Amino acid sequence: MSTANPIPPSPDAEPTAVTSARSVWPFVVLSLMLFGGLIYTDQRAGGFDNQVYEPFGSLEEVAALQPKGAGDEVYAKGRKVYQISCQVCHQASGLGAPGQFPPLADSEWVLTESPNRLIRIVLNGVQGPMEVKGQPYNNAMVPWRDVLDDESIAAVLTYVRRQKDWKHTASEVKPEMVKTLREKTKDRSEPWTAPELLAIPIGPE
Repeated sequence: MSTANPIPPSPDAEPTAVTSARSVWPFVVLSLMLFGGLIYTDQRAGGFDNQVYEPFGSLEEVAALQPKGAGDEVYAKGRKVYQISCQVCHQASGLGAPGQFPPLADSEWVLTESPNRLIRIVLNGVQGPMEVKGQPYNNAMVPWRDVLDDESIAAVLTYVRRQKDWKHTASEVKPEMVKTLREKTKDRSEPWTAPELLAIPIGPE
């Protein structure tokens, strides 16, 4: 039995494409990985927000530069004063520190109809035992009379009385209210006590 020798292709023959069956799964897996990577990048690396435009990098930056009413400006100033002067004790949450610093969120001392007691506390401080939201506290708050001006005190008290995250809706505190009580209590040098404050009628002065 003999086998024929293969005939070599002619040098002048046209080249032909040779196909072979190969698995397409590597390409499918690669495509899925690329697609998943694009989704991850879009969700975790910032993505595109049609409300943010150059030169701003976040929605917060855009919102900070939007025109604001007078009430919004007072609230924003009060937030800054709170972050610098009050947050270390009363916390960003307004919940304070149990047994040490009383909460401001939902506090009966903050949400009174008139802020006249609250203004006095900020001006001269408070010390000794007091009850807040049914819990006893016995610490001291420093006076801010010589640190913050009337506008700053009014702003920070407006902020805590109208703090949106705490669902507060109490009335705004005006600089004129602070000025009046600053003058009325100018001869007082010692901090207030809770019994003294509770003896002060709630109402305009």
